[in-house]
Amino acid sequence: MSLENLDIKTKQMKNKIIIILILLIASIKSQYALCQTQTNQVNTVQPKIMVIPYTKEGEDIRTILEQDVSRRIAITKIKEGFDGRGFTTVDFTAKLKAAKDNNVFTTESQTDIKTQIIQMSGADVYVQAEVSSLKTETGSSVTLVLTAYEASTGNSLSNKVGESGKFYTDDFGKLASKAVESCVADFLNVMQIKFTDIVNNGKSVIIDISFDANSTYKMSSEIGADKLPLSDQIEMWMEKNAFKNNYHIQGTTALKMIFDDVRIPLKDPANGNNYNPNKFALEIFKFFKGIGLQPTKDIKGSTIFITIK
Repeated sequence: MSLENLDIKTKQMKNKIIIILILLIASIKSQYALCQTQTNQVNTVQPKIMVIPYTKEGEDIRTILEQDVSRRIAITKIKEGFDGRGFTTVDFTAKLKAAKDNNVFTTESQTDIKTQIIQMSGADVYVQAEVSSLKTETGSSVTLVLTAYEASTGNSLSNKVGESGKFYTDDFGKLASKAVESCVADFLNVMQIKFTDIVNNGKSVIIDISFDANSTYKMSSEIGADKLPLSDQIEMWMEKNAFKNNYHIQGTTALKMIFDDVRIPLKDPANGNNYNPNKFALEIFKFFKGIGLQPTKDIKGSTIFITIK
């Protein structure tokens, strides 16, 4: 083979290698971009949020905004801050009006009224805004306390205090706006981090399992077809049903078993609807019935109480 032919073949081989490398790099970039897109889709899931006013004893959440312009402006500005970051927001005033029009409120308890509004809203997170104003010889100011809660468990997601600074003015609406601007960005960042953790790792509930005073069972009782101790059967079930097998046992005694951190999903895997502690409590209830026990259940916030008769 002549040197000229050898050079030609060498060049052809180099060109093929270059083409293969280019295709390989393009493929890697494409896969990386796809992975980044999928990761971003998981990590940037944002909650539906409703902002509600904080009420002191004796104040009515149904009328408080009508009586205080500073609170109205603060809540509007907070909502605008969420909207500007791409969050889906629920209008508290609109939901309140709809509830009144449909005679939803069946109690005068402020706690129950707030719970009913939150449940009606379909919000994943509610943000409570406490606004206080002060006028002195050295100027006027507004202080804002923001607290975000996961709607179904009541677990806190973010807390921030915003201050307007002191100005010689009677325009408390503008001062409220300044207080919001001073803290809303940090507040949202912390809340988004916490909510992303919920999306990826589930939300936390506490499960307290105990026995009725007249029960003949205890945690060491051998239950079911396998005749395994009840405490072991409970843990085996929890391992299968906690979100991503994520749970922690605080302690077990003869008459009590406490899980101080059990993760449940944000959304129901079956239909995509919001998943709450009551749904998980029902699954626990069915488990105990399935092994021949007679349980009762009670849910208070993020704590599930199971009592075995």
